[in-house]
Amino acid sequence: MKISYNWLKQFLQTDWDAVKTGELLTDLGLEVEGIETIESIKGSLKGIVIGEVLTCIQHPNADRLKITTVDLGQGEPVQIICGAPNVAAGQKVPVATIGTILYDDKGAPFKIKKGKIRGEESHGMICAEDELGLGSSHDGIMILDETLEVGKPAAEVFNIETDQVFEIGLTPNRSDAMSHFGVARDLRAGFIQNDINLELISPSVSDFHVDERTLRFDVEVENKEQTPRYCGITITDVEVKDAPEWIQNRLKAIGITPKNNIVDITNYVLHELGQPLHAFDAQKIKGNKILVKNLAEGTKFTTLDEVERELSSEDIMICDAESNPLCIAGVFGGLKSGVTEHTSAIFLESAYFNPVSVRKTAKRHALNTDASFRFERGIDINMTEYALKRAALLIEEYAGGKLASDISDFYPEKMEDFQVFLSYENSYRLIGQEIPKETIKNILASLEIKINSETEGGLGLTIPSYRTDVQREADIIEEILRVYGYNNIEFSHKLNTSISFDSSKDTKIENVVANQLTALGFNETMANSLTKPSYIELSEQLNEAANVEMLNPLSNDLKALRQSLLFSGLESVAYNINRKNNSLKFYEFGKTYHKYNEKYQENKHLSLFVTGNRTIDSWKTTTNNSDFFYTKGIITTVLQRLGIQNLKTTPTKQDVFSEGVTLSLGKMKLVEFGVIKNTLLKEFGIKQEVLFADFNWDTILKLTGNKNIKVANLPKFPTVKRDLALLLDTKIEFKEIYNLAFQSEKKLLKEVDLFDVYEGDKLPEGKKSYAVSFLLQDDTKTLADKQIDKIMQKLQQTFEKNLNAVLR
Repeated sequence: MKISYNWLKQFLQTDWDAVKTGELLTDLGLEVEGIETIESIKGSLKGIVIGEVLTCIQHPNADRLKITTVDLGQGEPVQIICGAPNVAAGQKVPVATIGTILYDDKGAPFKIKKGKIRGEESHGMICAEDELGLGSSHDGIMILDETLEVGKPAAEVFNIETDQVFEIGLTPNRSDAMSHFGVARDLRAGFIQNDINLELISPSVSDFHVDERTLRFDVEVENKEQTPRYCGITITDVEVKDAPEWIQNRLKAIGITPKNNIVDITNYVLHELGQPLHAFDAQKIKGNKILVKNLAEGTKFTTLDEVERELSSEDIMICDAESNPLCIAGVFGGLKSGVTEHTSAIFLESAYFNPVSVRKTAKRHALNTDASFRFERGIDINMTEYALKRAALLIEEYAGGKLASDISDFYPEKMEDFQVFLSYENSYRLIGQEIPKETIKNILASLEIKINSETEGGLGLTIPSYRTDVQREADIIEEILRVYGYNNIEFSHKLNTSISFDSSKDTKIENVVANQLTALGFNETMANSLTKPSYIELSEQLNEAANVEMLNPLSNDLKALRQSLLFSGLESVAYNINRKNNSLKFYEFGKTYHKYNEKYQENKHLSLFVTGNRTIDSWKTTTNNSDFFYTKGIITTVLQRLGIQNLKTTPTKQDVFSEGVTLSLGKMKLVEFGVIKNTLLKEFGIKQEVLFADFNWDTILKLTGNKNIKVANLPKFPTVKRDLALLLDTKIEFKEIYNLAFQSEKKLLKEVDLFDVYEGDKLPEGKKSYAVSFLLQDDTKTLADKQIDKIMQKLQQTFEKNLNAVLR
């Protein structure tokens, strides 16, 4: 938030420099992140002087140029070549002298130098108003008042203003400081604490009176919960033109581009007092009536930025007598009801809208305006009428308007100031130091917190309406502390702390798996649990009714809690691939969230994402892409590390996979993994294969809960490997060979592996060839050839009998 120091001085007449004032603001909790010097005219017209054109003759070598001699009040007149059609002898003009820095229409600087133009010397430049930043006209040079003194600096003629602007990092709770008056009010409390008692000067509205009652608008509010207060007044005979220079300078200093006097005045009062205002063209309001209501879901409305938006039935809308929408209340005006150069009468609005409702509307439509910024955080409901009068008087003064109606003020239930009791004992305990009671009372008085009653133990207080963040005793103590000064609190030189260490079984298991995956080249990710509600449309297994949505979301992209870890993981994959990091291995421990029959459920998951090369590209390694079997191997090793074996493999029913399987133990699904289908990857702009595994971590934790890890000695005797090439029917699967092998030889057979599959024209129709390896080992002795041959013959006979296998 930008705060102009010159503007602040309208409320507090201090002679402190900006740096010192910034330090005090920071001590008060309004952290000053930077101070910038702002000039009302860039360059402050340095080097520009008032000159008098003594002679003006035609340039001998150019039809459009004139040779002038100009008196700059510095001795001998200088010769300047000028191309303006209106230059003539006897004129007083602004002249940029040699060495002056000017700025073009894009803000780029250029320096005035001595030079020759078509053979004639030129010692400066006679300027147009756009060249000086004093206007937009370039029709000719500026012709000034003939009474001006020759040689006088132009900065003194045009009242150039230099300002220091504070960039304040305002915390969301400090809605009272969202204006210059609010900051000045806080600053005054800081000055009082430093024994400087300054008067807080507030703008006067004592001259407010109705000129004529010729244009009255009725106001009707349908939902008083959404709009507790609504004020309005009509002003006729307004002339829409540029705002006075001093208002434009104030707005420019804080980064607001002036538009016209009506809009600029509403913006000025907004940043002066913190109360948003809106001006409607009165002629565009049908039926001389303002309706504050909710419109039907999906109603079309075009806002000032010329974007057509679909309204929600929860949006507060300002409408005319025929329910035509004019403005999204507290957020953005409508294109058709705004003030233009043809406007002659306005309806000026000043209201208090429900902060939660405005915030939802602003986020729903992705709009962030100065008005919504303040309404969302809560403004002072008692400032509504005062700010309206302030703006009306300014419009009357600078737009020639007449106040044509009494103020319409809808305020059915007055909002009472909050009452809090402050215990001295609690304040001493929380602050950590005993502050004198008189000091506490002086601080409260400086913050305009009224003391209603006083006892030996504490104070009964009334909190002003603009302090929406002060509702508890602890809030009062915090106010006392920040004004008293955190630096004034003594602190102990002894540091006491406790170390938090989670030694639970679940955490230990999670760390074991995390360490294993990290050793395999994986990186851990931590995605936001909040995500887009629309992601559920990418899978038929996800149900919209199960979405857990935020009541007050930060944005539409962070509106719902995720039902799956898949989509947030794909966002991370896409982010990295877009930055040329194509080989990725990610894992994440996270939760999914679901709503079933108004009850909520959280499930813990472990997700894996694998894409690109298995290893980092190097001259020492060959390119080897990650695939389905590589990912399955990683999953298997993770489960084996946890003591989970003998898994059942079945095709997955998840529609996010083009190929996928489910690993189960009995009836318990442990892992679903596979290759993500291309149509889903396209939604994230991913053009390479991505493998995804989803572990049901809650179930895995139950399985590993009471298991002890068995440790065995390394075998002393060698293993023996034998291979069989089997001709089989195409319908036979490897798992049938695997199961039969271990049924045939349970003691000495250690591993069975499929290392080649062949299907081609050289084989009979309906047949395929499996090359299977068998690993044999005896833990007590070295296997003899006869024993090995006997086992292999037994295996061959088993396959021939049960699978009709033929040895190739």
